[in-house]
Amino acid sequence: MNIKRDIVIRVRLMFLFILLFAGGIVWRIVQLQTIEGEKWRTKAKSRYVRNRTVEAVRGNIYASDGSLLATSLPKYKLGFDQRVAKLNKVNEEIFKNGIDSLCHLLADFYGDKDWKDYYTMISLARKDKVGYIRLNERKIDFQQKRAMETWPIFREGKYKGGVIFEKSNERYNPFGKMGFRTIGYKKEKEKVGIENSFDQQLAGINGKGIFEKIVGGSWRPIEGGEETIPIPGVDIHTTIDVNIQDVAETSLMKHLQKLSADRGCVVVMEVATGEIKAMTNLTRLRDTLAFAETYNHAVLGLSDPGSVFKLPSMVAMMEFGGLSNEEIVHTGDGTMVIGNKTLKDTKSYGTITAQEVFEHSSNVGTAKLMQKYFKGKENEFYNKLHEFHLDEPLNFQLRPDAKPVINRPKLGDPTAMPWNSIGYGTLITPLQMLAFYNAIANDGKWIQPIIVKYTKVADKIEDDYKISQVKYDEPICKRETLEKVRRMLEGVVERGTASNIKNNLYKIAGKTGTSHKFLNGKYRDGMYYTSFIGYFPADAPKYSCVVMIDNPRGVKQEALFAADASAPVFKEIADKIYACDITMHKPLEAKKTSPKQFATRKQVAHTADIKTICEEFDIEKKPTNEGWTVVRGDGGILEYQHHQNPKERVPDTRGMTLKNAIYVLENKGFKTTFKGFGKVISQSIPPGVIAAKRRTISLVLN
Repeated sequence: MNIKRDIVIRVRLMFLFILLFAGGIVWRIVQLQTIEGEKWRTKAKSRYVRNRTVEAVRGNIYASDGSLLATSLPKYKLGFDQRVAKLNKVNEEIFKNGIDSLCHLLADFYGDKDWKDYYTMISLARKDKVGYIRLNERKIDFQQKRAMETWPIFREGKYKGGVIFEKSNERYNPFGKMGFRTIGYKKEKEKVGIENSFDQQLAGINGKGIFEKIVGGSWRPIEGGEETIPIPGVDIHTTIDVNIQDVAETSLMKHLQKLSADRGCVVVMEVATGEIKAMTNLTRLRDTLAFAETYNHAVLGLSDPGSVFKLPSMVAMMEFGGLSNEEIVHTGDGTMVIGNKTLKDTKSYGTITAQEVFEHSSNVGTAKLMQKYFKGKENEFYNKLHEFHLDEPLNFQLRPDAKPVINRPKLGDPTAMPWNSIGYGTLITPLQMLAFYNAIANDGKWIQPIIVKYTKVADKIEDDYKISQVKYDEPICKRETLEKVRRMLEGVVERGTASNIKNNLYKIAGKTGTSHKFLNGKYRDGMYYTSFIGYFPADAPKYSCVVMIDNPRGVKQEALFAADASAPVFKEIADKIYACDITMHKPLEAKKTSPKQFATRKQVAHTADIKTICEEFDIEKKPTNEGWTVVRGDGGILEYQHHQNPKERVPDTRGMTLKNAIYVLENKGFKTTFKGFGKVISQSIPPGVIAAKRRTISLVLN
């Protein structure tokens, strides 16, 4: 009984103790939150502890082949918490033994002050009992961080050495300034490109954490103070081809500098998909010949398109009135008075066909045709432009998107429609015009240009923009019209204003456009807005492209027009794309040549090249044995003639012993190697094949 009573007493005492302890905790919580709450909040403020946002890692931007166009790289600022040195004698010893060497390394690395200055800074902080200090404001990369982690004191880590690397993420473009405006950037005062348009997806979801304010006004995260973990942004996969982008930028830059132009842009688009493979926009910096991507002219640059607008005018006349390529047009002396205005051609063409009107870009011819088919029916023309989607915004992915301006003429105004038909009095972007030309190349089917295909998280597609891409299955015109205008577009390059870019490898179809610049309320002579829009190869279109060069100057008057300003850029880009894309090449015709003819053909090369080959294969020492003979050697050129190697039918050695097989093969002039033991079960050159002597035949024995 005494034992039982003793146990009960102990249990009751323990229960009472636990009850009192729990009550004490509850009381302390109440006391901290209510009675002493204001006191501790004030103290917390004096320590500068705040709940702050932890920025999520921004998503990557990829090219069509998976190349990185933009990514976030970690950067670090170097901090030092001296309080760890005072925790125990071991840490204090680490600090004393390594501080001198550490200061020397800091001075050598940053180069901003002497090692004694670093020593003094750390010593004063210890004396003033400042725990955490930032040793330098300069950010370092990951490799530099890893090197610092091997330094004295720092190699002991955070808890013994006191080193703290404050991490932040910075945007990095692996291809430098290539496609800079298109890829974009996100700054406080300016947000452009993909970085801006897809900011919400790229940004992810920020987290929250507790930060402490340190010397210098900066904030550092308190370990273990994370309230919510940030969620990284998704990755953006674009349609950009880095090789085509590089070609487009290089070509445009070269010609802009040559022409001392104000600005220019290039867009290359895949005909069947509407995917933009390259987009570059360059603007001349003030009072220099340097160019930079400061504005997206392709997407936002509204201007009079000039003669490239004659294509929709021709399509409208063919669709509404049945215009044919062979229709005769009397252009007279190249002038035409309409209302109170005079329309002029660059020269007199006389009586020509509609095909030639387009090829030579006759303003008078186009206006006369427009009056024939649409005079008194102007609304029908503008209805057609609406059907061609030329008066609608593209709703392009790089917003804001410029809205085209095509105003219907006021009642009684005879000049508006003729001038609109040749590309004046309208405001359209290069990308908008390219979309129309692309529809002509794409069997009449209009497709919305896109530059982002989808977003991804790891390998999972989040948003597929190909699904939401606007595509019209109904062609913008009849098949008959397509055939007629395609002949016109090809004729421009074959015989017309862009004949200077004709080539024999593949056909280009397109149209030049030159319009006077509209400044201070009037069109200026000698200042031009030039463009060339087309597609290639003309017989099986794969790519469409627009080139715009604004205000070329510094050359002869004729070179200021689109044929000599914009068209050569198109050709240079198209040539390089064609050279690299074997799918566009025509199959080579098989020529009937025997191996003997090829072997006995003379091979001509520069002396240095042929000598290198001869030395490598020991030809000069044994020319007869190797089948080569020097024919001629003058003027820095050597000719070598290859003679047909003697050949022999390969015997069947299967089932023979190694000794017999070697005897048979070597008597025929062949060399042998073997593997295994026993009898021959296979040979590398099949029996009965005619092969050159001195060939090596490998035997497998079993």
